[in-house]
Amino acid sequence: MVLVFVEHAGGEPDELSLQALAFARGYSGGEPLAAVAVGPDAAVAAQALGDHGVATLYVAERDGGYAPQAWARAVAELAGRLEPAAVVAAGSDRGNEILAHAAVMTDSALAANCVRATPGDPAEVTRLRWGGSLLEEARLHGALKLLTVAPHAVPVAPAPADAPAVEPFTPALRDEDRVVRVSERVDTSTGGVSLAESPVVVSGGRGVGSSEGFGALEELAGLLGGVVGCSRAVTSAGWRPHTDQVGQTGTKISPELYIPCGISGATQHMAGCKGAKKILAINADPEAPILASADYAVVGDLSEIVPAITAELRRQRAG
Repeated sequence: MVLVFVEHAGGEPDELSLQALAFARGYSGGEPLAAVAVGPDAAVAAQALGDHGVATLYVAERDGGYAPQAWARAVAELAGRLEPAAVVAAGSDRGNEILAHAAVMTDSALAANCVRATPGDPAEVTRLRWGGSLLEEARLHGALKLLTVAPHAVPVAPAPADAPAVEPFTPALRDEDRVVRVSERVDTSTGGVSLAESPVVVSGGRGVGSSEGFGALEELAGLLGGVVGCSRAVTSAGWRPHTDQVGQTGTKISPELYIPCGISGATQHMAGCKGAKKILAINADPEAPILASADYAVVGDLSEIVPAITAELRRQRAG
């Protein structure tokens, strides 16, 4: 049996967790899964999780917001009771953090950012390293294996079944489990679609030249029903806030179309946009590394190319 830690928002399972469920079903050989979720709304996720192969949902009941050690204690306690072959979570910031704590609590081995895994002792795993530029083959020893799944490496694959049984439990927390916790959440949303969820992202890098240069990118993104992102160099220069950054240390995106403008394509940036279905790169440098990953490329001055694309879109819609 495989246990999956599921992240959710108000009972709606996160897409990365649904990817982790597909990975876990492959690891378990298609056997029904057990899942664990935390929070008062977790039980609401039961029906959706049943559509992805979950037979039993364990709901860790506790007050307060996110507390990494407390949530990890719930996972570790449940793993000790159920004795699963593996515990799987999404390779998100939260999933990696919780399973890292749980690995220490259970004295087990953790492999992060996996793309493939074959059960056994040792288990054979393939995982992403160096921001996705390297695939590592590794062996994972021990009775309990903990695995996080690299974002957008495994497609969501529904496996409809009956609604899972829901079993609440209250983990036995220690004083130190409550020391680090989220005390306040500041909403930075502008009311539109988020960078992580947008179907189209138009990003700018150092080649945009200034914060004012993003005006043309904002106009293009608006016409395409998308949002604007940026590279780390842009946030370092103070042209855009960190919340707009696409990359390994920013937001990981998976839009239908990604349009990077004036971005060289450093490994850290490509790790954040590798989930994009199509990439249209605009860059003045014909040797820019990002062109090797692009489905389409336009080599030239973005200050001329982006307005030209915008003008053509407006002409097509007016006609």
